[in-house]
This record gives sequence, structure tokens and C-alpha cells, in this order.
Amino acid sequence: MSEQQRPGSDTSTFVFTPRKNGQAQSVSDELAAWMSTGWADTERRDLEPIEQAGHTARRRAAVSAAFPGERLVVPAGQLLTRSNDTEYPFRAASDYAYLTGDTSDGGCLVLTPRADGGHDSVLYLKPRSNRENGEFWLGGYGELWTGRRNSLSEAADLFGVATADVTTLADALRATDTAVRVVRGHDAALDAVVDEVRGDADEEARAKSAALDEELGVVLADHRLVKDEWEVAQLQLAVDATVRGFEDVARTLPQAKDTSERFIEGTFFLRARVEGNDVGYGTIAASGANATTLHWTRNDGPVRDGDLLLLDAGVETTSLYTADVTRTMPVSGTFTDVQRKVYDLVYAAQEAGIAAVAPGAPFIAFHQASQRALAEGLIEWGLLEGPVDRVLELGLQRRYTLHGTGHMLGLDVHDCAVSRQEVHLYGDLKPGMVLTVEPGLYFQPDDTTVPEELRGIGVRIEDDVLVTGDGRTVLSAGLPRSSAEVEAWLAERLPRA
Repeated sequence: MSEQQRPGSDTSTFVFTPRKNGQAQSVSDELAAWMSTGWADTERRDLEPIEQAGHTARRRAAVSAAFPGERLVVPAGQLLTRSNDTEYPFRAASDYAYLTGDTSDGGCLVLTPRADGGHDSVLYLKPRSNRENGEFWLGGYGELWTGRRNSLSEAADLFGVATADVTTLADALRATDTAVRVVRGHDAALDAVVDEVRGDADEEARAKSAALDEELGVVLADHRLVKDEWEVAQLQLAVDATVRGFEDVARTLPQAKDTSERFIEGTFFLRARVEGNDVGYGTIAASGANATTLHWTRNDGPVRDGDLLLLDAGVETTSLYTADVTRTMPVSGTFTDVQRKVYDLVYAAQEAGIAAVAPGAPFIAFHQASQRALAEGLIEWGLLEGPVDRVLELGLQRRYTLHGTGHMLGLDVHDCAVSRQEVHLYGDLKPGMVLTVEPGLYFQPDDTTVPEELRGIGVRIEDDVLVTGDGRTVLSAGLPRSSAEVEAWLAERLPRA
């Protein structure tokens, strides 16, 4: 990364323009004047709306109907400092992306109530960099530093919603006494403005406001539970790219053996950046005993023949929808007898879980089916004392299964986490919902309750499943699942000696 250039030590008269970190940079009057002229008109006209514009309009209308007479504030979030003057890659807040289709930083959607009960939507955004005052080439966030932004007019055409300069947002919020709710936690400065507008005088009033904000987040999560056809297509794109990422990893396993799990992580990341925005979450590339750590993201361990590799990874599309897939594969290409034994039990549990996914079925049914299959197998192996209903009632299988069997999937890898329990965890599945089914068995290296041959083995199989009108579709069916299929798949991709 280039440092911001500073002028030489001549004797010209200098003007000073603030930088993003509060420091000032000196430039001559002549240079400032020259840099403000001679630029062609690059405004893009007659732009077509983005593909999802009709869907985002419908989503805004649904949220509007839930909060008549109230102003709703949904921010994109701000860049976060990684260290000194560098930032983390920006990722827009999911609710904001869901309602607008925009993924740029610093924006905010505001729904202002009308007398007829509906809302007017305005998307507050950063405008193009100002070329008159030099911000476009001097400022740390100027376009010559960070790239071209849409003009407000361009953004209005693309997203199908009125736009305004985000620097006017605070004054716009202060100019009305309309009740206001904000999706909190994404923009601290904006949260503070909303608090100021409310003017909550005591702790009771502040608690009431916090509850109103929380309710807005819950309603948005409830709406996001059922995906429309455009969202399902985006998730399929994410899954398809993820399948190709797993194939990339299989082909490069010999190189990973020469280096570490980092090679696997980097191989998958290349696919995610080429075909999408990023990975949807930190890749888990866990070889050997590292697979018994559920969220192993250090990815610095060795990759050895004779070990299993548990790869949990997902590509995030440019529209921010993510896949979430796990496969456990033998590094050598062939399972040992004990590895196959563990893998086949997890596979049987996943088969039972997937079969339980259907419209009208309780959300928890697939988890219960998978856990029963795992518990029955563990009892048969002599690791748990039956009967199975006793084991499940006491949760004894959790020593080896550890986690729930799945979660909703969408804009977030653990999607709609704040939705109402009665429509999610304890509700029924509906067509358009997408969830993961991911049973696993994890025998810790130091667990003396299991035979030594099992210690250090971790197996998880995870697929992304769409609830349809008459059953289910496994979106990630492009990857093999049974042990025999995994071995055949690896045999076709591992380089021959």
C-alpha cells in the first residue's frame, strides 16, 4: 500500500486539507487549482435497476406495514480500523443489504412515515468525491484512493429508491419528533444521534427505547427467514462456487502435506475471491486431532497421510449470501476401518436429519432425528448406556456430538439468529427456508471414555438444504456424502503417483 504522497520542500504558498486521521496535508494553491479542473463528465445515465430491486421494494413494504407511523433507521455500518490507518474489508450489515441491495459503507436507509400509513424510503449515501475542494485526491477516503463511488443519481437508478447525501442525515433525523427505531450496533455515531432525538430522560425511557430497537431487529429477522426466489438463486450460486472450492482443495492436498492447513485455507479463499465477495465465515481447515475442535480457525497444523481433514467453508456471493458446507475426507484418499466406522455413523445421522426436513415439520425435528441416530450408534458401540430415550433425555450423547445439528442460512451463516423462537427454533419449517444439516462426532485426544483408536477423530458432514413445497432440495448435492462416494471423488482428483 502506498503512503499518501507529500509535497517537496519548495517555497510555494500552501493550503491545508484534513486527512482522514486528523492530520493535515499541505499542497500549493497552484496544484490544488490544477487538480480541480480538466476532468471529463463520467456520470452514468440511463442505468437499469439492479436485479433484486423489485424484491427489495417488496421487503421494504412489508417492514413498513409492521411499523405504521414510526421512522425506521437501518444503517450499513462504517469501516472498522484494523491497525493505525488501515481498515478491515467492509461488509455491509445484513438487514441493510436485505432492504436495499447496496453493499457500500457508510450508508443508511430511512423509512419515514406518511399520513396514509405507509413510508417514504430514502437511501442516505456518500456522494461522489468533491473535485472542487480536493477531497477526491487528498482525502483518505477520496475516490483516487479507494475507487469510484456511485453518484446519488446513479444510486437512485440502481437501487430504485430516492437518495440523499449521508452528511445531511443527522439534521434530517433531528428535524422531526416522529417516533424512531434504529437497528443498533452497526454505527455508533448514528445510534448516538437517535438517542439524542429521542431525548430519553431516565433509565426507564432508555430501556423502553432499547426494547423498541430490539423489536425492529427481530421483525427484520422474522421476514428474512423465508427466502424469495432471487435469494434462493443467490444461495445456489454460493453453494456451487463452494463445491468448486472443495474440488480445488482435493486437487492440492499433496501441496498441503508439504506445508500446513494454511495451504488448504488459502486454496479455498482464492475460489471465494474469484467467484464471490469473500468467504462467508472463517474457514475451518482441521486435520487430524484439530478436527475435534469445533471452530478450529488457526489452520496452522500439519496435514498428514492417515489423518482425516475436516473442511468447513463457504463462499459468500457479491450480494452477501453465503454457503456453509462441511466435508471430512481422508488425506491419503482412503478411510481406515475405524475412520470409516465413525464417518458412516455420522452419514447415517445426516441422512436421518435431511429426511426430516419438510414443510410443516417442526424446525427441531431434523436435529432430533440426527441426534437419535448418533445416540443409537454410540450405545451400540458401548460408549453410552441405553435405552436411547434415557440418553437423549439426559443429553449424554452431547459429550461426543457437542453441537446442534443445524441452523438457518442466508445473508448470515447463522441467519436470523434474533428471530422469534416461536417462529424459528420452536416453529415449523416453511417453503423457502434454507438450513444446514450438520451432525458430527468428536472424540477428544485425551478422552479416556473411548477406546484409544477413536481418540483424535473428528467427523462432520454438512449440507445446505432448501425447504420446498413438497419436501426438500439439497443445494450442495454436487459434493459426495457417503464414504464410498468420497473415496471415489478423491481418486478422480488427487494427483496420481
